Amino acid sequence: MSTLAIGWIGVVCLFGLLVLRMSIGVALMIVSFVGISVMLNMTAAFGIISALPFTFIGDWSLTAIPMFLLMGFVAANTGLTTGAFDLLKLMLARVPGGLASASVGACGLFAAASGSSIATTAAMSRIAVPEMLRANYHPSLATGVVAASGTLGSLIPPSILMVLYGIFTEQSIGQLFIAGVIPGVVSALIYMGMITVRCSISPHLAPASIEVLDVSRFWTLTWSVWPFPVLIMGVLGGIFGGFFTPTEAGAVGASLAILIAVFRRSLTWEAMRSAVRQTVVATSSIFFLSIGAIMFTRFMGLSGVPGSLTDAMLSVSDNQIVIIVMVAVLFIILGMVIDSIGLMLLTLPVLLPVLESADINLVWFGIITIKLLEIGLVTPPVGLNLYVLHSALSGKVKLGDIISGTTWFIAMDVLTLILLIAFPALSLFLPSLMAG
Repeated sequence: MSTLAIGWIGVVCLFGLLVLRMSIGVALMIVSFVGISVMLNMTAAFGIISALPFTFIGDWSLTAIPMFLLMGFVAANTGLTTGAFDLLKLMLARVPGGLASASVGACGLFAAASGSSIATTAAMSRIAVPEMLRANYHPSLATGVVAASGTLGSLIPPSILMVLYGIFTEQSIGQLFIAGVIPGVVSALIYMGMITVRCSISPHLAPASIEVLDVSRFWTLTWSVWPFPVLIMGVLGGIFGGFFTPTEAGAVGASLAILIAVFRRSLTWEAMRSAVRQTVVATSSIFFLSIGAIMFTRFMGLSGVPGSLTDAMLSVSDNQIVIIVMVAVLFIILGMVIDSIGLMLLTLPVLLPVLESADINLVWFGIITIKLLEIGLVTPPVGLNLYVLHSALSGKVKLGDIISGTTWFIAMDVLTLILLIAFPALSLFLPSLMAG
C-alpha cells in the first residue's frame, strides 16, 4: 500500500474517531502513531512520539499562552471587568438596544484583556445577560449577543488562537496581533449597527431605557474602568512600540493584571488560586491538543496527503479568492462539529501547502481563519460558546433561544468575512504600515 493511501485512510479514521466522540488530541496521536508505524516502523513511531512533545513544549513562544490566560483569569476573578459594562450601559442608554450594544463593547474590551472567547463569554454571561433580562429584553437577543460577542476574544489581540496560528505557520505573532485590530473593531461595530436597526424596527426586542445620564455617575464609572486602558496599552502598546516581544507581553500582561488588582485591593488568595487553577487546566488542554497536531503534521508530511490535496485544489482553480472560499466552506461545515482550536490544528497541516502554492498571504489568511473559527463557536451542534453561556445561566434561558439569538450575529459574521476576503487591506494595512 502506498504512503498516500495510508495517509488518506488515516484522515478517514481520524474523523471516524471524532464521530465516536474521542478527544481530538488523543485521536490525533493514535492515528499519527499507527500511521507512522505502518509507513515506517514501530521504532520510528516511538522515536517521534517521545521526541516531538519535548521539542514542542520547549518552544519559548508557547509561554505566551499560559501568561495571557493567567492575565485574563486574574482580570475576571478580581472584578477588573465589571465597570466597563456599567459605563457603556450608561453611555448607550438612549440608543435602541443600548444594553445589547453595551454588551458588545464590554465583550470587546474584556477580550482585549483575556485573549479567550470562552473566558469572555463566561464572564459576560454573568454580568450582562441578567441585566438585559431584568430590563425585559427578549431572551434570544440577551443571550445571542453575549454568545456571539464573546467570540471577539479570538480576533481582538492578544488572542490565544493567534498565538497558536503564528507558531504553527511560522508567522510573526506581533504582525497577527496588529492585523486583528481593525477586523475586531469592524466586527463589533457591525454587531452594534445590526442591534440598533433591529431594535428600532422591532421595539419589543428591547424596551426603551428610562435611565437618565447622570454626569457625576458617568465620571465615577469612567474612573472605575481605568484598569482596562492601562492593561491594554501596557500589553499592546509595548508590542507595537517594540519594547518587548509578543511572547514577553504575556508575562507583562499577567504581572500588570496582578499589580492592578493589588492596587485596587481586589486580589485575594482565593481569587489568585482560582486564576492559577483555571490557567493550568486551560493550558494543559491546549498543549495536549497541540502535541497531537504536531504529530499529525509529521504523519501528513510523510504520507504526501497535503501535496495531493494541493494538486487537486489547484486543478480546480489557482485563484486566491476561489481557494479561500473553498477553505471557508470547509471550515464552516467542520466548525459545526469540531471546536475552534481543534479545527485549526487539525486542518493547518493539510492546508498550508495549498496556501503557500497559491502564494496566499498567511497573515491575511490567519485573520480570515480566526473569523471562520468565531462562526464555529456559535454554530450548533458543537458551538462551544452556546453551551458555556447556557451552563453559566444554569438553564434559565432555553438552549433553543440562545441558538436562535445567534442567527443574526452569524449573518453579520458572514458579512464581515466577505469584507475581509474582498478587502485584504482591512487586516494587512496596519502590519504594512508598521513594517514601513
